[in-house]
Amino acid sequence: MDCYTCRHNEAFGTLPPRELIAADRHWRVAHAFDAALPGWLILVPLRHAESIADLTDDEAAALGTWQVRLSRALHAVTGCTKTYVVQFAEKEGFAHVHFHVVPRMPDLPADHRGPRVFAYLNAPGDHRVTAPAQDLLAAALRAHLTPADPDPATPG
Repeated sequence: MDCYTCRHNEAFGTLPPRELIAADRHWRVAHAFDAALPGWLILVPLRHAESIADLTDDEAAALGTWQVRLSRALHAVTGCTKTYVVQFAEKEGFAHVHFHVVPRMPDLPADHRGPRVFAYLNAPGDHRVTAPAQDLLAAALRAHLTPADPDPATPG
């Protein structure tokens, strides 16, 4: 099985800031690598799971807390009006369950709201948020994320 997320989780200690915005013993937060929308976050479990039903009770409990914490941090850093939280995990190589936490900016065009926000994902290279910009966002978001778990993750 070729799993993009598992490969990155195995490199936990060497990930750049954009790939390790925050983590606990169950979850890791990264910026979407192919998004044209700054602050498009991906919340991934550290353990391979392919559906929400595969999550443990502890992972599920932490999931809700992460979604709220990330939404608050995105609001503080980007000024977004709200966040969208979406989960599909259907693309080849990306079956590892993951959650998109997407800032909905006040000026987002109406034709890109709701599910149409996915027009900002899989963006051509020259339209993507650059790696340096993702790293700056990661640092700003990290400053707004207070530790919720006194036993942070240190896998691999």
